[in-house]
Amino acid sequence: MQNSAFVKAFGLGLGALMVTACSSTGDINEDNSELTTKAETTASENNEANEVNTNNQVDPTAIPVDTDKVAGEELEAQAREAEAALMKQTVFYFDFDQSTIKQDGKAALMAHAAYLSANSSARVVLEGHADERGTVEYNLALGERRAMAVRRFLMANGASADQLEVVSFGEERPVATGHNEASWAENRRVVLNYR
Repeated sequence: MQNSAFVKAFGLGLGALMVTACSSTGDINEDNSELTTKAETTASENNEANEVNTNNQVDPTAIPVDTDKVAGEELEAQAREAEAALMKQTVFYFDFDQSTIKQDGKAALMAHAAYLSANSSARVVLEGHADERGTVEYNLALGERRAMAVRRFLMANGASADQLEVVSFGEERPVATGHNEASWAENRRVVLNYR
């Protein structure tokens, strides 16, 4: 960019020198008039180019850009956004009478495990829940099995045991109070509660 400015200034200076030199002698022949016309044209084009950029704006095409670095930064930003979106998912649902983590929740649990691994001071309570079907004792045990399944998954992916606390509420804290499959499905869950 500095070379371009130098060339423009040099061209203007040369043009001005040619015009001044020709006008002071009073002798203008065809060869000099042709050079003068070319110099004036170049100077005129340079002035027009300078008028376009008089707003102190930087020509974005004149700035060298490391596209690999920019692309890498964009990918990192997208990865952080994706991880943040996954971290917002703190409720994980289970099938009836099951404590197996569903496939659709594993990516979010991986994000939580990565966060816990990177932040050793972070603590999370894994709250296990069940629907109302079954005895109180059975549902407490089922809620604990579900929370323990999430705990094992998090530990297998980088979280440490001292970061995780397991609590089972069984059927005692339903989020849906209906007596149908839709309500029961919402109550079969583990909630991650960061402290």
